Amino acid sequence: MTSQRAFKARVRARMDKTGESYTTARRQLLARSADVPTGQEPTGSTGQEPTGSAEPAAPDGTGPAAVPPAGAVEAGTAPAGDATATGTGRQTERVSDALVRERTGRGWDEWFVLLDAWGATGRTHAEIARWLVDTHGVAGWWAQSLTVGYEQARGLRAPGQRRGGGFSAAGSRTVAVPVQRLFDAFADDALRRRWLPDAAVRVRTATAPRTFRADWGDGSTRLVVGFVAVDATKSRVSVQHERLSGAEQAAELKAYWRDRLAALKHLLEDPATDTPLRRTDG
Repeated sequence: MTSQRAFKARVRARMDKTGESYTTARRQLLARSADVPTGQEPTGSTGQEPTGSAEPAAPDGTGPAAVPPAGAVEAGTAPAGDATATGTGRQTERVSDALVRERTGRGWDEWFVLLDAWGATGRTHAEIARWLVDTHGVAGWWAQSLTVGYEQARGLRAPGQRRGGGFSAAGSRTVAVPVQRLFDAFADDALRRRWLPDAAVRVRTATAPRTFRADWGDGSTRLVVGFVAVDATKSRVSVQHERLSGAEQAAELKAYWRDRLAALKHLLEDPATDTPLRRTDG
């Protein structure tokens, strides 16, 4: 009984803060506790973390790098029974219908029917995601993921393409090191060269241990990287490679980042590694 009263108090506190109805506030708190590991709490329609953690955004590449909640697909991995992320595949292929149903209460097709009826094809990405959060109580990251899946299914964007027309490639990894160590692997030049030995990186901004932004190569493309602590000894990084020329470059860089993040994980989890980790696939 005490626990129930405490939860109701949290719902009412959220209502006072956000102006949401009791039902929406309750759904948000329930979804947040189900979807997000300790220390990671999406704030609603933006899908971003609160101050003090990483700044993940949607899986659409419209902001800082997306850091998916537990159970969502990482680069090169997938939860048991779920589709594996491959290339710049569609969101509906990357995240299984079963997982979407478990985390949002409906499967892909059911959400698409609701979005069609609402007139989502004529709405912006932000409007769709906000409607999913405010009207249906979908947690922030999942609202963004559903929006990307819908836009791809309705031809509003190609896989790997942002809604505005540009292309990007993304990848993420969970590494068994504290978040500061993971951040340092990008921000420290000497350490970064051990797993990105051939990359030209010009740092634009770096906010420890949250975000890292840099120009890549000749500066025509850009990296946006987000970091989040899973616990004291494990953290997650997500890389968004933006301003790409098209789907072919996006596919190539997605494979590249899958390889490089695997090398990064090996380097940080195996302190005995003392030589640069180079690609072996040519």
